[in-house]
Amino acid sequence: GHRGVDSTGETTYKKTTSSALKGAIQLGITHTVGSLSTKPERDVLMQDFYVVESIFFPSEGSNLTPAHHYNDFRFKTYAPVAFRYFRELFGIRPDDYLYSLCNDPLIELSNSGASGSLFYVSSDDEFIIKTVQHKEAEFLQKLLPGYYMNLNQNPRTLLPKFYGLYCVQAGGKNIRIVVMNNLVPRSVRMHLKYDLKGSTYKRRASQKEREKVFPTFKDLDFMQDIPDGLFLDADMYSALCKTLQRDCLVLQSFKIMDYSLLVAIHNLDQAQRERAAGNSRSDARGRPAAQRALYSTAMESIQGEARRGGTIETDDQMGGIPARNSRGERLLLYIGIIDVLQSYRFVKKLEHSWKALVHDGDTVSVHRPSFYAERFQRFMCHTVFRKIPLKPSPSKKSRSGPVVPRRS
Repeated sequence: GHRGVDSTGETTYKKTTSSALKGAIQLGITHTVGSLSTKPERDVLMQDFYVVESIFFPSEGSNLTPAHHYNDFRFKTYAPVAFRYFRELFGIRPDDYLYSLCNDPLIELSNSGASGSLFYVSSDDEFIIKTVQHKEAEFLQKLLPGYYMNLNQNPRTLLPKFYGLYCVQAGGKNIRIVVMNNLVPRSVRMHLKYDLKGSTYKRRASQKEREKVFPTFKDLDFMQDIPDGLFLDADMYSALCKTLQRDCLVLQSFKIMDYSLLVAIHNLDQAQRERAAGNSRSDARGRPAAQRALYSTAMESIQGEARRGGTIETDDQMGGIPARNSRGERLLLYIGIIDVLQSYRFVKKLEHSWKALVHDGDTVSVHRPSFYAERFQRFMCHTVFRKIPLKPSPSKKSRSGPVVPRRS
């Protein structure tokens, strides 16, 4: 409900115009990353997760900050040393981070989702900046020590990669923002997009959503559109399911639920047909550039070293996971777990008990974290993703006589 539009037609958030917010974010991040580079590298300590640094940016400038043409604002950086460590772990160098976020204007994305948040993407497609509510920012801060522990054990994850948490104080209001990896590169045209929870109760895209140029469909739509699921080769399938299993265990331990798997699908064969037909909407920008940052692509998140000596040519993948549909068309999948800053608090418990009275409790999307994780995993690894069935070789078939069932 904080999103609005002012008299000139510009988007506002908590009465601050989008252009002023973008400017404040870039000034603030430039300052905070710059001042951090003067501090020596060291191990992350427990107290680092609770540090909040604050700097005032008067419009006329000060001896620490440049002059700017926005209203005065204050910029806060949460846990700067811890987030520096996370960025390093994901292979993002400070100068790349600064260049991506602050060298060119940020691009505002039009799809705000149900949350009413503002979304910006860096011009090179690497990073998403999203406004978050006070409760979500607070929850992320509480998660940081556990997130740190999890990433150390398992840097290959489909969980959001958090690169920074900041707050812009302007006009007496706090605007909290988080910087994350961008799951869906704009340089690759997506043909379908789904937000999947593994729940069927009311999980169909609304009429309003369907009218969009690029709608996000839901679970029931997926089961209707792609009843046979998406086929992956055996290694890819097991790597994906293993990653999902580990990630769900982490989310469950934090009592997190109501998260979704975002699945965006680029159909290579359809794109080829569009190009051949000279479809104006197909990409005329030539070969899309793959995203750079380590682990930021879906492929890196699940495969890692397993793929290094593999037969798969990764140059053509543009970070996507190769798959096929039931018609045998070649697809690239861009996936990641989103909306993890929902903690299973009292409100959710209440919401579930009420819905369970009215409907069958097991189909409702809000559920106990352990049940939610199990149902989510089951849906993804049985309904959404399938292993490409191996064709039995004819010679083996004739040789192997009648199959004798083994006694357990």
